[in-house]
Amino acid sequence: MKYTYTEKKDTRSGFGAGLAELADKNPNVVALCADLIGSLKMEKFIEKAPERFFQIGIAEANMMGIAAGLSITGKIPFTGTFANFSTSRVYDQIRQSIAYSGKNVKICASHAGLTLGEDGATHQVLEDIGMMKMLPGMTVINPCDYNQTKAATLAIADFEGPVYLRFGRPTVPVFIPEDMPFEIGKGILLQEGTDVTIVATGHLVWESLVAADELEKEGISCEVINIHTIKPLDEEIILKSVEKTGKIVTAEEHNYLGGLGESVAGMLARKRPTRQEFVAVNDTFGESATPAELMKKYKIDAAAVKEAVKRILAN
Repeated sequence: MKYTYTEKKDTRSGFGAGLAELADKNPNVVALCADLIGSLKMEKFIEKAPERFFQIGIAEANMMGIAAGLSITGKIPFTGTFANFSTSRVYDQIRQSIAYSGKNVKICASHAGLTLGEDGATHQVLEDIGMMKMLPGMTVINPCDYNQTKAATLAIADFEGPVYLRFGRPTVPVFIPEDMPFEIGKGILLQEGTDVTIVATGHLVWESLVAADELEKEGISCEVINIHTIKPLDEEIILKSVEKTGKIVTAEEHNYLGGLGESVAGMLARKRPTRQEFVAVNDTFGESATPAELMKKYKIDAAAVKEAVKRILAN
């Protein structure tokens, strides 16, 4: 495999590291948290810039309103709480106070998807990408490992406009080089192939690379693309790949309704109809278990990617 790893880290720590670096780099960056400093890894930012941190408490709707107000003064607010509380609980405030008027607010959401695991189904969120990508002008980013999450955190500070940055709780392989450029809206071709295109986002990028490596041993050549920015979608890199392979598998830690797969399917329907398989949660809520157990049960792991590739090649 071209990409290997020597350690595992949680992507939320990548966010914390990026935010701490911004404390030094950009005096306009301010951070707000809804009583989850440790979970969002905001401690180092607070140590460096305590006067630019606001502990809002368990009042997420207020946090979004305060962030919108701070943005009017020229500040760049980064809000921090779980993905479920960053979207479902405050959708009205985001729509009316942030998205509608294009406020420069960065909505940073940890514990996304199923893999917050033992915290249970009520804290898991599998519909957040769909909710946020439907908001006009909202940029949606879902990085795949520690290094890419840190890079994304730094990048969105220089980007003008509202952003939803989604990341997770569990430790996952760190495989993206620390110096790999992060460009909002541009996918990354991780591995070339000829038989099928795998387009993955978030934690499913590594699972897709593992699946592609195992499939190569069976004589199946997979092209793997990391789509860290779901909106705006990098149509060019996907279209170029499917022109070669003619088949596509999308993989994500999200409901198949409203996620990356539907964005890709809609784009292909308009521009180049292509046979597609979805690796995603099948329109259900999760439950309490370890991240690995949940990924296996809900078929969003490397084995599920392999099965999807074989299904599309068999038909």
